[in-house]
Amino acid sequence: MKIVDIRATTVTVPLEAPLRHASGAHWGRFVRTIVEVEADNGLVGLGELGGGGESAEAAVRGLRDYLVGHDPFALEALRFAIANPTASLYNNRIQLLAAIEFACLDLVGQHLNVPVYDLLGGKIRDEVEFASYLFYRTSNADGTGEVRTPEQLVAHATALKAEHGFTVHKLKGGVFPPEFELEGYRALAAALPGDRFRYDPNGVLSVAQARRFGEAIRDLHNDYYEDPTWGLNGVRQLRDIGIPLATNTVVVNFEQLATNVRDPAVDVVLLDTTFWGGIRACVKAAAVCETFQLGVAVHSSGELGIQLATMLHLGAVLPNLSYAADAHYHHLTDDIISGGKKSYVDGAIAVPTGPGLGVRLDRDKVDEYAELYKEIGGYPYDRDPARPGWYPLVPNERWADPAIAT
Repeated sequence: MKIVDIRATTVTVPLEAPLRHASGAHWGRFVRTIVEVEADNGLVGLGELGGGGESAEAAVRGLRDYLVGHDPFALEALRFAIANPTASLYNNRIQLLAAIEFACLDLVGQHLNVPVYDLLGGKIRDEVEFASYLFYRTSNADGTGEVRTPEQLVAHATALKAEHGFTVHKLKGGVFPPEFELEGYRALAAALPGDRFRYDPNGVLSVAQARRFGEAIRDLHNDYYEDPTWGLNGVRQLRDIGIPLATNTVVVNFEQLATNVRDPAVDVVLLDTTFWGGIRACVKAAAVCETFQLGVAVHSSGELGIQLATMLHLGAVLPNLSYAADAHYHHLTDDIISGGKKSYVDGAIAVPTGPGLGVRLDRDKVDEYAELYKEIGGYPYDRDPARPGWYPLVPNERWADPAIAT
């Protein structure tokens, strides 16, 4: 089996409402680039690239000379061909490598008529548990969807629990002053007794602010405290607060993982199939974490159904997956895979059992959302639609602005 062609299509899929985070927002939609790798036997493998847009499509097309004639089974050779770790382009190409690896694993699985999890050592669970990824949200044009106050936050979490069965809840913070977000986080814990919680301010708190917040939630049923401040050294100063510390920002490659092993800063590494350069890299990283008794979880970077499938196959094979995975998925109004959005049952999603990744494209949906992208375009991820033209210079600068006052 040899690769004969590669195609890229950018789509934008609407969200229930715009999601706010520390440095900006998802502007009411996710923009992703769908990658199709075709083999000489007529099979097509699927990948997904975050961000999307014309530059992503051009980057994918730029890999054609690297890929045509390549055997999709030869994934280690592919890793060095696309993202040689000794080359200066490594960091720029790591997410491209992930999208191509997804597609190649999909091709190999289809060719052998086995699921991807069998290529990774076999599944040890049939479903993957997820957390209710909670965001502060701006309202839609019709005034619906806002999540700003503690009361709205509790109502939103309660509704998601009723609909999807979540028993783990993650609050994405760093939007409002920490004292206000603390009120919302404690309100969640009070409203959902027996459930587990995690807080992620995206690293925007100072060490002192992060310490005060951590000490104020220490009595709650916390899974972990994610990226409470920026940098390994900053997080390392918080190791005495009595809550496991986690990251998806400062341990996202093997060099950083080695640094954290030598001089521990975080207890839980959130493995992202895109950020780490593919599913196989995450499996390797999880093995290192198992060796050094670090926890692992599956991270979300704003997935559609293809990347969700990679997260499910990853979650299926990790023996040391002791935390619920993250997913933005329930914020989507639709998907581009056949059969529509996957469903949560009791807070979990079943691992696909079909050959390869186990998902196929709904061509009508791809065409619909590719056309929507052409109509409305992308958006600047690091800008907040509630504050046109604003961007942060220092982490807590935004909290001094009356425009985001509570």
